[in-house]
Amino acid sequence: MFSTALPDPDRHAAFYAGVPTKRAMAWVVDAVLTAFLAFVVVLMTALIGLFVLLPLYLVINFAYRAITLSAWSATPGMALMGIELRAVDGGRFSPLDAVLHTGAFLVTAAFILPHLASMVLMLTTPRGQGLPDLLLGTAAINRPGRV
Repeated sequence: MFSTALPDPDRHAAFYAGVPTKRAMAWVVDAVLTAFLAFVVVLMTALIGLFVLLPLYLVINFAYRAITLSAWSATPGMALMGIELRAVDGGRFSPLDAVLHTGAFLVTAAFILPHLASMVLMLTTPRGQGLPDLLLGTAAINRPGRV
């Protein structure tokens, strides 16, 4: 592991309280939103997008996550649940952090074992970090104004 400026889970436990459950609910919200966006794009292409639905969905999902994480350090689902991702320095995500985290998340989510391992890690690590978080030294926390 490397040193981090993220809140200490022992001294500042409120930052991590309930975050795994909130992340799961945020994931559902974001999945519905990205599916809706893909549906709209398919309609806009006069249904031709159905022939490339999986790559289209992956591009939409990547753009949705990378853009929103870069702008707000949270996807709309995360913002709705009152959580945000923080970089290793404790600050909000930069565009590079957003792209790297999104890429790592999508690769992990594409395979069942890493995805399951990531979920188990979120439930068992002190900061509730999944595989992409551990790889990048990031963590999801309750929004500081709400702690």
